[in-house]
Amino acid sequence: MAEPASLDLYEVDQRFELLVNSVVDYALYMLDTDGRIATWNAGARRFKGYEAEEIIGQHFSRFFTEEDRSSGLPARALRIAAEEGKFETEGWRVRKDGTRFWASVVIDPVRNTDGKLVGFAKITRDITAKRDAEQALFETEQKFRMLVQGVRDYAIYMLDENGLITNWNTGAATIKGYSADEIVGQHFSRFYTPEDRARGEPQRALETALKHGKYENEAWRVRKDGTRFWASVLIDPIYDDDGRFVGFAKVTRDMTDRRLAQQALEEARAALAQSQKLQALGELTGGIAHDFNNLMTVIRGSADLLRRGGLSEEKSARYLDAIIETSERAATLTSHLLAFSRRQALKPQVMDVNIRLDAIGEVLSRTLDSHIEVVLDLDPDLWPAEVDPAELETALLNAAFNARDAMPQGGRLTLSTANSPSDEGDSICITVADTGEGMNEEVLSRVFEPFFTTKPVGKGTGLGLSQIHGFAAQSGGRAEISSRLGEGTAVRIILPRSGKAPATARLGDASPRLQSGLKVLLVEDNAHVLAFAEQLLGELECRVTAVDSAERALSLVEQNRDYDLLFSDVVMPGMSGVELALAVRKKMADLPVVLATGYSDEVIDGAGAQFEILRKPYDSQSLGSAMLAALERVDQAPAAARQ
Repeated sequence: MAEPASLDLYEVDQRFELLVNSVVDYALYMLDTDGRIATWNAGARRFKGYEAEEIIGQHFSRFFTEEDRSSGLPARALRIAAEEGKFETEGWRVRKDGTRFWASVVIDPVRNTDGKLVGFAKITRDITAKRDAEQALFETEQKFRMLVQGVRDYAIYMLDENGLITNWNTGAATIKGYSADEIVGQHFSRFYTPEDRARGEPQRALETALKHGKYENEAWRVRKDGTRFWASVLIDPIYDDDGRFVGFAKVTRDMTDRRLAQQALEEARAALAQSQKLQALGELTGGIAHDFNNLMTVIRGSADLLRRGGLSEEKSARYLDAIIETSERAATLTSHLLAFSRRQALKPQVMDVNIRLDAIGEVLSRTLDSHIEVVLDLDPDLWPAEVDPAELETALLNAAFNARDAMPQGGRLTLSTANSPSDEGDSICITVADTGEGMNEEVLSRVFEPFFTTKPVGKGTGLGLSQIHGFAAQSGGRAEISSRLGEGTAVRIILPRSGKAPATARLGDASPRLQSGLKVLLVEDNAHVLAFAEQLLGELECRVTAVDSAERALSLVEQNRDYDLLFSDVVMPGMSGVELALAVRKKMADLPVVLATGYSDEVIDGAGAQFEILRKPYDSQSLGSAMLAALERVDQAPAAARQ
């Protein structure tokens, strides 16, 4: 096989010359030992501006600036290259047209096979754009550094991956009291209180920042001198251009003055609220005293006349009716007060509110003045609501009677319903609107206060709207009112939507009656009420065991479980009626229970939901109905629930 023909030296030189001349991004040329230009490539021509015939034979120092030539830099560059084997630098160079460019320069000595210096190889590259970019970046970084260092109201600094401080601005020194020399390299947890460090708060802050991309909080921090300040803190993780986590940026602001001002404002608001509460309490006390004194005057006067004797049967009946009627008014007044304070023992049931409003509308059409038009605007697709029917009716009647009084010359009263969907929970809205006199802003701001009224003395208790407000709130909703002088008023009762179906009324031929001889355990701590309740139970033909404390009643149950029903007051010294009922149920799961209360937080909070609640004051009819309901409730309970 024939060997490949070898290239002669001429061909090699030709190819090398082609290679060098094809490079346009670098100036590649030769210098003789004195620094005169011997060769010139296309790259040198492109960014230095000289043609080969113009520059070959010229000294390479002409590319240097006047300042560099004066300092002897061209000769020094050749000497260093010859002595050290290379000269490398960056600096300004000059084009043919006199413009300057920033050059990267490498000069290598060229020696023959005997090691004799025969010239120099020079490579130059125009890196002006790169230098400008680096200079711009440097200037930007300097400006950013000046910006960060110039901020005195914020502590701005960096942490490494482990929480060690890597830099420190002027604001950090001002707020925290440490100089950069004192704190750089220390762990940032030293600014935390001992309590926070013990709970691991510093580490949790870094973990939260990494996990969620940010940690933000307000808390106490500690200065160098040991004093505390209220800080707003923000920690962000920092990543480099390749997405690698490199540390944290931390920004802290001293919020102590703002927090102290906010606390002072809250204290002032609390003081104002307390003052308003005392004023309202004074008005409430005065209102209660006025109304109850009127009621007690009627009751006491009638009782005094009955006590004298010798009255005709007609007069005796009149005075007894006055006592009963006035007692009922007193009970209604108490009920309104309890509704306002949200302490009413409600008996909610799922109902179609439209049916109730339709009935109330018919009643109002007959009872209100003939020159007041009653209009119903009911949503046919209204959602059900779970409320106490009696209290709802009272609230609607209170609103309607207020509307009547606001329209002495006549007008229109509109009862309307509507669904109110919301992301926070669906509700229904009942509106009682009139076309009456309306109210100004000052009156409107106080209408829900108890005993506040603009009516003449003796024309109203001032409890109507407060009852509406309390009833709505206790039912899980709210009451709203809007009004403008001369344009009327609208009262809105907003109640939560119920997911249950409305209860259906049960039809019967006659009201059920208690069976004779029921064994009732009666518990009441008030001696007068105990005697009264015992007499009522006697009239209902019950066999009564009466005790004055829950503890004694529980002891009797433990000794003898032969009772048909437990009837107890709720509020008593020591063990309450609810606690007694729960304890008895553990021993006698199927024992019917009736709890009597004027108000009780235990009943309101739902602890008495499994028992029948009887409102005070009560009579034989309401007591008998409650006992029947309790007996029926136990009969209808699943057998498993009574085990």
